[in-house]
Amino acid sequence: MILQFKHAVGVVCLAIFVNTCATHTVKSTTYTPVVQDSQNVPEDFLLDVGITVFDPGIDEIDKDEKDTVNGEIRVAESRYAPYLLAETLQRSANWGIVRVMPNGESPMDVQVNGTILRSNGESMAVRVKVSDSRGREWYTKEYEEIISQFSYDPQQRQKNDPFQVIYNKIANDLLVYRQSNIEDNEIQEIRTISEILFAQKFQDEVFGAYLGQNRRGEYQLISLPAENDPILGRIRNIRERDFMFIDTVQDYYATYVRQMRLPYDSWREQSYQETITLKELRDSARRRFIAGAAAVVGGLAAASSGGNYATQAGGAVGVGAGAFLIKSGFDKQAEARIHMQALEELGQSLENEVLPQVLNLDDRTITLSGSVDEQYGQWREILAELYAAEMGEL
Repeated sequence: MILQFKHAVGVVCLAIFVNTCATHTVKSTTYTPVVQDSQNVPEDFLLDVGITVFDPGIDEIDKDEKDTVNGEIRVAESRYAPYLLAETLQRSANWGIVRVMPNGESPMDVQVNGTILRSNGESMAVRVKVSDSRGREWYTKEYEEIISQFSYDPQQRQKNDPFQVIYNKIANDLLVYRQSNIEDNEIQEIRTISEILFAQKFQDEVFGAYLGQNRRGEYQLISLPAENDPILGRIRNIRERDFMFIDTVQDYYATYVRQMRLPYDSWREQSYQETITLKELRDSARRRFIAGAAAVVGGLAAASSGGNYATQAGGAVGVGAGAFLIKSGFDKQAEARIHMQALEELGQSLENEVLPQVLNLDDRTITLSGSVDEQYGQWREILAELYAAEMGEL
């Protein structure tokens, strides 16, 4: 009987011990700098890089994170992140022109596509897929970084984005792959294929014969147009105009990022605190439920096993303590929901801060927001008209 009483009390003590245990995440403070190519690569051998607007990853959000992810923020981040990556690659001096692309319509030597897998102020994870104009995939890799509160220190923030290490690692991996896998003759082939693929979009019947595809679907050069080919000259003029428009789009992204930075940093820092608190509350609630259930089961076993008053009293103590812990777990979950609502409010505040930009072109005014892709489609139609008009002059 005494043993049964001790058992019931022991279950309660074990439940309380389980409830007080906590887990801690180790966060790396190691900074990875951008590596610059040790060789002085001639400009003709620098590949141009196009980084498409990232996939916000709404369809890949984990079940546990759905309540804390704001779709509008993810869309904003899908424009913010590729611009920071483009800046990082440009600063590395390892590449030619690096542009953020509205879509993949304009062929680039190297194409970088990204998906945001997680972004909550404390951690960020992205998946990056890299390929070249031949259609050959370089690699697909996921990058993750968990930061500390120190990353939001004002002095640190003036130097780098809190998650700058992710962009540095992507830049370094790109350089390593190019150095290890791409020969000089391949670089020239990639650059030429980019130009011919662009030309095919305007006059496939002329430029379609210059490229073939292997069994893997990768493009290969069959022949080359003459350097003094007047049609090729027209195509190059049109391509320069296309690049000029894309450069205008870069100004949009630069303005977008500049206006977004302050409210976004504020949101991320607050989201960091909310995320940490939310994790602690969830873990605490989970431990309280487990401990409470253990206490209830142990208490019921003691209370229903018969015996004297002391045994049944011990069982009652176990049931009561377990019920208290379970109720406490529900209270913690309610508190967690309050923090989820706080995250939603923070997301709405960012949504209100970031507004579309209006750009004035020579003959029209366009609004660049969610419709950048549509505007770029209209621009391609204008280029086709310009090309047809110029071809009529030959």
